[in-house]
Amino acid sequence: MTISSLSGYRAAPRRIAVLSVHTSPLEQPGTGDAGGMNVYVRETATEMARRGVEVEVFTRATSSDQPPLAELAPGVTVRHVQAGPFEPLGRDELPAQLCAFTSGVLRAEAFHEPGYYDLIHSHYWLSGQVGWLARDRWGVPLVHTAHTLAKVKNSLLADGDKPEPRTRVMGEEQVVTEADCLVANTQVEARQLVDLYGADPHAVHAVPPGVDLDRFTPGSQALARDAFGLPQDAVVLAFAGRIQPLKAPDVLLRAAAELLTQRPELRAKLVVLVVGGPSGTGLEQPQALKELACTLGIQEQVRFLPPQPGQKLVNVFRAADVVAVPSYNESFGLVALEAQACGTPVVAAEVGGLPVAVPHGVSGLLVPSHTATDWADALAAVALRPERRRELGANAVLHAHRFSWSRTTDSLLEIYAQATKAFRGALETRAEVAV
Repeated sequence: MTISSLSGYRAAPRRIAVLSVHTSPLEQPGTGDAGGMNVYVRETATEMARRGVEVEVFTRATSSDQPPLAELAPGVTVRHVQAGPFEPLGRDELPAQLCAFTSGVLRAEAFHEPGYYDLIHSHYWLSGQVGWLARDRWGVPLVHTAHTLAKVKNSLLADGDKPEPRTRVMGEEQVVTEADCLVANTQVEARQLVDLYGADPHAVHAVPPGVDLDRFTPGSQALARDAFGLPQDAVVLAFAGRIQPLKAPDVLLRAAAELLTQRPELRAKLVVLVVGGPSGTGLEQPQALKELACTLGIQEQVRFLPPQPGQKLVNVFRAADVVAVPSYNESFGLVALEAQACGTPVVAAEVGGLPVAVPHGVSGLLVPSHTATDWADALAAVALRPERRRELGANAVLHAHRFSWSRTTDSLLEIYAQATKAFRGALETRAEVAV
């Protein structure tokens, strides 16, 4: 289940089909269904194209204004497949559109000579269902990345959050059985695939995601605070991500209120930046977080911002004294890595892949619970201790530089080569048996 177990067959594919049914790499992360997976697909596809591998990303069309084909980057094409109405659909509505989406994918391939695509890489279980059928039709290997797992999410639900449906659990089990290779973000997720889903250990490979080290860099905190109109002497705590129970931004708000109870002198200096938009079950109560801030009596300290693109997101991380990642589950946690690359310490929940993204006591702190007191203590231990914060920030940059999309892509291409070699070998064996 480790990258070191991969061996020497390195023939790169000429062209791969990437399936991302429910969200497009062209969308802005931080709202709706757009998040870390969008970044993953965009960055790895772009990096592969730089290596001379053509990439076509299939995603569901959500607007009639979207062109059938769009260029994400040189060598990377996004195909908008019509499946259902031209509007965003909830994930519970999407399984009914998989037949139409699969038809669109197969139809696109049918316009080309056989063997046009060398491999399929599906992302999330919905795409895996499509990839499984396309794999059998095209005679090419299927590599699948789950990004999140229903059985893990259901074991770590936030209060009041809805469990993932049984249909998703069964769908994931089918994809795990059918995929030729499974790519996990961490060794923890790799073990979950084996222990909870019965995956073949030899088919599972742990490949950590990367970070754009050219974009996310240390910079002037003063200039970043000026960009958002923040006081230079403020104590700034930041959250960036989708506003939903799973991501637990409410934990940060409750911790901030507890911090003010313990240290009332901070009331004039504390700023809590919440960057993102409603998503998932958070769409049912889009104003719930603002209402919570009022209930806690910290509405003056909390500033809500929409998802921030590009340099604006970099400025959020640079402006913060601490970035909080209080999720109930994360397969990895790209926000934590991006913040650290900017030199900002992270306080994160000790769940999923976050202990890999944030080494405890080195570049940030891990909190083993979601209680307001524990989080207030951890945030204070970093935000209110300048020397400790500087030490963690310096280590954060060094830690982030262990990860890059170039390294992630190197590993993926090696997995593709291995999957292709094994797939062809299996086909030859079946042919010999048939003869």
